[in-house]
This record gives sequence, C-alpha cells and structure tokens, in this order.
Amino acid sequence: MPAASRFERRGLRLRGFAWAMHKINRGYERQVAARKGPLLSPLTGTVVEIGPGTGPNFAYLPRDVRWIGIEPNVHMHPYLERAARAYGISTELRPGLAESLPVEDSSADAVISTLVLCSVPDLDAALREIRRVLKPGGRFVFVEHVAAPPGTWLRRVQGWARPINSWLGDGCRPDRETWRNIERAGFDRLQIEHARLPFDIASPHIFGTAFN
Repeated sequence: MPAASRFERRGLRLRGFAWAMHKINRGYERQVAARKGPLLSPLTGTVVEIGPGTGPNFAYLPRDVRWIGIEPNVHMHPYLERAARAYGISTELRPGLAESLPVEDSSADAVISTLVLCSVPDLDAALREIRRVLKPGGRFVFVEHVAAPPGTWLRRVQGWARPINSWLGDGCRPDRETWRNIERAGFDRLQIEHARLPFDIASPHIFGTAFN
C-alpha cells in the first residue's frame, strides 16, 4: 500500500477514535467520578496532562490551574478546546509524546494520566519523563485500565483482543500490568487502589497518586 494511503487511513482512524472517545466519555465518567474527584480536585498550580483526549478531566479540576496538555492526536483538539471553554479553564496545548515531554525540568506541580499509559510504546521512559518534569513533592495522578490477574479467563481474553484493540484504540494494550511499572519507577511514595468496573476487557482499573 502506498505510504500516502497508509497515512490517510491512519488519519481517518485517529479522527474516528477522537469521535468515539467523545461519545463514550459521558457513560465512563459516571462510573469513575466518585474516585476521580478526590484525586483531581485538590490539584493546584501547573498541571500537565498527558493524552487529555477530549477533556473529561476539566470537570474535576480547579478553575485557576495552569493547564498544559500533551495530546498528539490533533483530532482531539477541537473537543478539548470546547470542554475547556465550558469549564472556564485556560489551556495550553503542546505537541509531543509521553516519552519526551515538552515541559521544563521540575516545573509541574502535578501530572495527570487517565486511560493513557495503556497505549504508550515505552512506558518506563514515560514515567521517567513524568518524574523529570515534576517538582520535588509534586504528584502524579493516574487512572488506568490494566491487566486482569494472570491465569484468569479475562486475562486470556485481553491477550486475544490485544491486536485489534491496539489497532482500533491507537496502540491500547488491555493486558498491560501498568501498576508494576509505576511501583518500580522510583517515586518517593505511592498510593494505589485496584478496582473492577463494568467495562468488559477494560474492567480492571487502578486509581492512585505517586509523590515525587
């Protein structure tokens, strides 16, 4: 297939992914609001969000934060901008990737990642970047769907679904043990909760805060 055609097909897939995320956010947020609110509402100062998608987290953030978003899918940007206006939050979108954040060293009071780390190609590099940009004492707040326990039927289904899920979900790996990478990333202190939500292969979740 010619390179231009592959590029166009990827562009259409990313556009469709942005539209789908916008549509499903409402139902998902109803399920996680009780856990997300206490994690995100205390954040202050400079907040960097990795892969903010269509902007669902604006609903939980204080209006006076300085928000910097790193969202490589440009088709998400119009949804983000509309959501920011609706919640009265000033935004700054920067091009970049989780493994190479365009943010200064020790400049962020908080970094947010929700439903992002499943799709980052080099998760350990992304976590090193998060620690680099956080101020001493800053916090990394995360909400991620993760792998089911080894040997379970759901874990096997996650493995079978990974190729198509990755293609449809912009690299998403439903069987990634993300919490293990966070635990060994070198944060000073970690608070983490495992939960099961009604989302089929994406039902196992982690919610938590890591302090730099």
